[in-house]
Order: sequence, then structure tokens, then C-alpha cells
Amino acid sequence: MNSLCCICTSTLWDDEAGRTICRPCERRIAENLLALSGPGGLYARLCLRIHPSGSASSGPAVSGTRGAPIPANLQILDLTANGGLVTTLEQWVEDWASYGLAQVGIGGRLQYRVDRAVATLRLNLPQAASRHPALDEAAREFWSIRRQCEALIAGGRPPIKIPVKCPCGSTIKTNIDTHGETCPGCDTQYGKAEVLQLPMIERTAA
Repeated sequence: MNSLCCICTSTLWDDEAGRTICRPCERRIAENLLALSGPGGLYARLCLRIHPSGSASSGPAVSGTRGAPIPANLQILDLTANGGLVTTLEQWVEDWASYGLAQVGIGGRLQYRVDRAVATLRLNLPQAASRHPALDEAAREFWSIRRQCEALIAGGRPPIKIPVKCPCGSTIKTNIDTHGETCPGCDTQYGKAEVLQLPMIERTAA
């Protein structure tokens, strides 16, 4: 009996035996990672939007009043700062390293760290396709990061998180664009249709 891709659930071909994902899903993971890196990638483009009005040194101030500069877009800052997407990528590098699928790098500027993490993950992706047990979770996270970056660059907002309740009692944060979610409490994996059918948790008034 042929196995199924753990991401798109399509039947794996005979020449994909031993893999956990199909080759089209592997290509999509590689493409989502590649979109983030490099001088023209989503991370670099997002960094340029931290200060909407441009660099403070690009020209004289309009007003002579001294005061704090216009605050950066906090969503963009959260995503581009240390602890944002660079940390998420590096955590996956560390996770893959625990399976002998990557080598952890140390230090450097944020853009360099993003590029290095992306290069490491893409280099080891073909091996991870056969050996990593949670590649579907990694794929969802890489896709989510790409979508957030693209939405913010386009001037929109990232998808709103919807809290739903798993039968085990744990909260799962999902959105309408999800490909599926894993419950943090019981590790149950839900497809898109299944997770969106779970009961939504009512927001409590402040």
C-alpha cells in the first residue's frame, strides 16, 4: 500500500518510497524559504518598511518641533527583529540538527542569519523529506512566515488568528488560510476542514 504525503495527503509515487512528503510539496517548501532570503527577498524588503517615511537622514524634518520620531510599524518590527522570523528559522535549523540534518551557525547580523538559516534548511531539505518526523509542521510555519511578510509589504495585515478549542481542552490558534494545525496539548493533527470545524473560543471582555 502506498503512503500519503503528510502535507497534501496525495499518494506518494513508487519512486518516492521512504519519503514523508511528495516532491511538489518539497519544491513548495524550498520556494517559500528562498522567497525570504537575499538582498531582494521578503526579509530585506520588509526591513525597508520599518520606517514608513524613510530614513531620518534622508531630508530635513517638516516641523521644527523636537520630539520622538514616527514609531515603526510594530508588526514589521516584531517580524524582522531578533526573536522574529530569524529566530523561528534558526529554531528549525536547531531542530533539524538534532536529527543530523543540519549544522547550527553562530552569530552575525540579522540578514546574514536569515540567509544562512534559509540556505541550511534548503540544502538539507531532500534528506529531511525522508527523515524528519514533523516536516508538515515546518512547511506550515515557513508558508505562514512568507504570507505574513507578503501581506505587510503589500500594506495589508497578516491573517487574523482564530482561537478554537480541541476536545482535549487546549487552545489552537488558526486562521482561514490554514493548511492544517497540530494541537499543542495532545499533538492531534487536524486538516484545514477539521480544524475550522472545531468550536471557536469566545473572546472575554476586557
